[in-house]
Amino acid sequence: MAACARLCGVGQSRRCRRRQRKNQRDPDTDPELDLDEEEERIVGTMQTEGSARCTADTAASSGPGKTAISIPGAATTAGSSVNGLGFEPPNTTKLTRNTLMDLPPEILVEIFSSLPGTALPNLALVCKKFRQILNTETVWRRRCMAEFGMCEDLRKMEVVGLSSKDLYVKRINPRVKSGRFMKLLPDYEHMDYRDVYTHLLHPNRHILGLWQPDIGPYGGLLNVVVDGFFIIGWMFLPPHDPRVDDVMRRRPLFRIHMWETSKATVECMYGHKGPHKGDIQIVKKDEFSTKCNQTDHHRMSGGRQEEFRTWLEEEWGRTLEDIFNEHMQELILMKFIYTSQYDNCLTYRRIYLPPYLPGDLLRPGLFKGTYGSHGLEIVMLSFHGRRAKGTKLTGDPNVPAGQLTLEIDLSRPIQLPEIEKQRSMEELSRLVLEVHEQVQRERNPAQSESTEPEPGVEGQEGGGREENQNGLGAAPATPTATEGAEASASPLPAPQPFVLPLGVMARNEVYPRTCKICFYGTGLIAGHGFTSPEQTPGIFILFDDNRFGFIWLELKSFSLYSRITDTLQYAEAPTLEAFEEMLKSMQSWTS
Repeated sequence: MAACARLCGVGQSRRCRRRQRKNQRDPDTDPELDLDEEEERIVGTMQTEGSARCTADTAASSGPGKTAISIPGAATTAGSSVNGLGFEPPNTTKLTRNTLMDLPPEILVEIFSSLPGTALPNLALVCKKFRQILNTETVWRRRCMAEFGMCEDLRKMEVVGLSSKDLYVKRINPRVKSGRFMKLLPDYEHMDYRDVYTHLLHPNRHILGLWQPDIGPYGGLLNVVVDGFFIIGWMFLPPHDPRVDDVMRRRPLFRIHMWETSKATVECMYGHKGPHKGDIQIVKKDEFSTKCNQTDHHRMSGGRQEEFRTWLEEEWGRTLEDIFNEHMQELILMKFIYTSQYDNCLTYRRIYLPPYLPGDLLRPGLFKGTYGSHGLEIVMLSFHGRRAKGTKLTGDPNVPAGQLTLEIDLSRPIQLPEIEKQRSMEELSRLVLEVHEQVQRERNPAQSESTEPEPGVEGQEGGGREENQNGLGAAPATPTATEGAEASASPLPAPQPFVLPLGVMARNEVYPRTCKICFYGTGLIAGHGFTSPEQTPGIFILFDDNRFGFIWLELKSFSLYSRITDTLQYAEAPTLEAFEEMLKSMQSWTS
């Protein structure tokens, strides 16, 4: 009673203080106080009645899991007054009680649909009404869409005459006849969104995103996404060498889907005999592993020779007889033997797409590039102040995945000569080596103000004073106008003609014949097994927003890179620091 009286704005303590003041003073000294006390008495009487009603309402609505909020009414009667002072007491004969329970169901559906799915089970324990509303499909369907991007409708999968079962078979393996695996798929038309959220999406949320498999030096690119009513791990493969402008190829490695209303099933998709039993285990944060429980499904009736021919056709788009280079044949056979031994039992580590910052030379991202006899490989281009780095996501026995394949110094542009002189390898080498020698002189410890020695391999962080100040090597003493334009993110100069020098090997002769700007850079080369790694000078050529090239002077080789335009879901880095930390970890995986 006392708590409700305080909620209504009155209390016994204040009235007691008034009585004490009346007993302590002389009634004849202050006649206006009698009027105040009379006013307070009348108002107190009316509010006490309101307090009684408030207490009754509170007791009526205070059931298990219910919360009631009482707000006193403020209605008045026209012309009413107390002692002619113009005071109009509130009309407390009808109190307004607003609670969450009083809202109509459609409003509660909107409110509950905006809450995280993890909070909804506890909310269902509040009362029967909440539990009934949370059993509606609308709430859980919206959570599936908002949190996981699920867009298919469980009740409307009939599209262009195909059932959900037929559609799924065609999506995963177009070569398989429709209906072959129909008996293996559950009836999704009678499945609830709540079951999909509770037993499929939410428990497997930690494996969604972009991952690099630990396949020795070869690496890879895996994107785990919500695809319809499934969670699918898609392995992204470069197009067939040397067509860098072609779209990426995809291969499903595993899938997770609802088999029963309260259980999700993991299936291995590796091999050519259809889905079979598999398993997924979370190793630690940002790392998980897959295991195939039926590796016999990976074997083919023709033995290893048939498996190799099938793999070669998928990986390279040709037969071994079509490849005349013996060294390339050895590399291809070596990769098949190495990668096939895993049988889809792999460990994956999380990676992020590079963030885009104002002032970057172009939008960073993933590119596919030509690497001689090794074929096409996937490289991540990222920007770090006035440096650009190319990190391998797929690799080879010489330079494995995770290593820094390119490093571009954006403070050292190179002006190409006229088109006639560009054909001369000697002229191009002279331009690049002049800058390279200047960099070596500036990084020489004897000429540096720092007493700490510099690392001998470019691409590692140096210890010189000027290196520590700007994150680069020492900048030229007199910056050129082009450098100043680059530092202030000014528009690039007009495109200029470009042609490869004579004697430079190129896997792809269909390269752009104009470029925007060129920079000095270094490329990493090494012997088999990543022995004797060395950063060698070269030139970075920016053709357009989606293509760039690199000329390796020592190898007399040209690599062409083309942007990967596929949408990779759940791949954004949460912070710039998280991306930098991931980049450092990648090199340690293969060191």
